[in-house]
Amino acid sequence: MSAALTEQDLSLTMPAQSKIGELFSGIDDNIRGVRVFANPGGCSGISFGMTFTDSVNDNDGVLEVGGFKIIVDEGTLPYLRGVEIDFVDHGGGNASFVFNNLPAMGGGCGTCGAAGSCG
Repeated sequence: MSAALTEQDLSLTMPAQSKIGELFSGIDDNIRGVRVFANPGGCSGISFGMTFTDSVNDNDGVLEVGGFKIIVDEGTLPYLRGVEIDFVDHGGGNASFVFNNLPAMGGGCGTCGAAGSCG
């Protein structure tokens, strides 16, 4: 059985909750929630993404927010503990979900030996 997450594990701002709720209004009834996942990014560290999912696994953490579920697998959760997901409209049709309070995880310029590639 999946574990319930709290806002200390992961939180969403009101703009993020509103946008996800809006996105949920036009999707298939089989969708169980939004899965937040991590991808190793080499020099740039870990990058995060979000996708709709129709499954919740036994080892997933689940945060119930505003009528939908945020689902995080056990491998991603340590990287997201204490993170706040926000939705920011940058104007001109440029809007995105932003992950605030990410813990330092290494990576970045100078850590992979690719000299001169970060400038």
